[in-house]
Amino acid sequence: MRILVYDVAAESGGAMTVLQSFYEEFIKDRKNQYVFVLSVARLAKKPHMKVCNFPWIKKSPLHRMYFDYFIAHRLVKKYKIDKVLSLQNIALPFAGVPQIVYEHNALPFAEYRFLPWEAFRPWMTQQILGRMMKRSIRRAEKVMVQTNWMKEEIVRTCRIPQDKVEVKFPPVEMLKTAPYHLDKDKPVFFYPANASAYKNHRTLLKACELLQKKGYKNYQVILTVTGEENKGIQALKKDAKEKDLPISFAGAMPRRQLFDLYAASVLLFPSYIETIGLPLLEAKSAGAWIVAADCLYARDIVGDYQRASFFPTFDAEKLSYQMRRFCSKET
Repeated sequence: MRILVYDVAAESGGAMTVLQSFYEEFIKDRKNQYVFVLSVARLAKKPHMKVCNFPWIKKSPLHRMYFDYFIAHRLVKKYKIDKVLSLQNIALPFAGVPQIVYEHNALPFAEYRFLPWEAFRPWMTQQILGRMMKRSIRRAEKVMVQTNWMKEEIVRTCRIPQDKVEVKFPPVEMLKTAPYHLDKDKPVFFYPANASAYKNHRTLLKACELLQKKGYKNYQVILTVTGEENKGIQALKKDAKEKDLPISFAGAMPRRQLFDLYAASVLLFPSYIETIGLPLLEAKSAGAWIVAADCLYARDIVGDYQRASFFPTFDAEKLSYQMRRFCSKET
């Protein structure tokens, strides 16, 4: 069988990890032939694997749309493809062959619904991309997702049979750490997340304000944003400085540093939209305490982990209460 693996969106981060994991799996499969259609991602060719790169796709959204609708389906005919595996949430238009769609964008299936004036891009993803994704899901021969909660939501919202959706958990490399140790005199709370609106940094800041009012100051919060990424994060950094809150805007970190922090901190995870929430898995592997927003994805990943606790997503008072368990007042 000739299978076209379509992933022109992959460039870095989680999307690249997904692509790499499928590539490594297919290297071992000598029964089928594979054609990878990519933009800038680089993969090595193998005797049974062809790699086609089209870097010009990344010039603009219009270039991407042109390729999707006018070029890609010609490759299906050119290479006499029997099946398409789309790794970018949406089926390939006009392919004319059965398709498997890998869904890893949680926004359209999240409990929280964005308003356009609140966060325009997430709203667009939910309203526009979400409809396209659901249409692709209904038309696909098979759907792959990363977690059980995604499967349940897709089955419910798209009204498709359970056996049409397969849970394929992505491989995650866990780094070894020193034995877990939390400084009880000055505990560290760690939140590794980007600057997206749904990461919910504002609730964390409000929780720190409440801790301050109750006399708790001997702790530190470390974030992996710089404080300059967008207007919301800039305002957050300004408020933290003006209110003298112990919040450090450390910026992005290498994985080794992340794992060292997991082994010496309490993971805070107030994000309310995730597919997996990778830091939850990583912190769990280090034996860390975890305080997470009470969302489906978090319950799915660490619901049975004894060191995990949950708080209502936007309830800063409940989050501050959870943080107080690890703090002591200044004397």
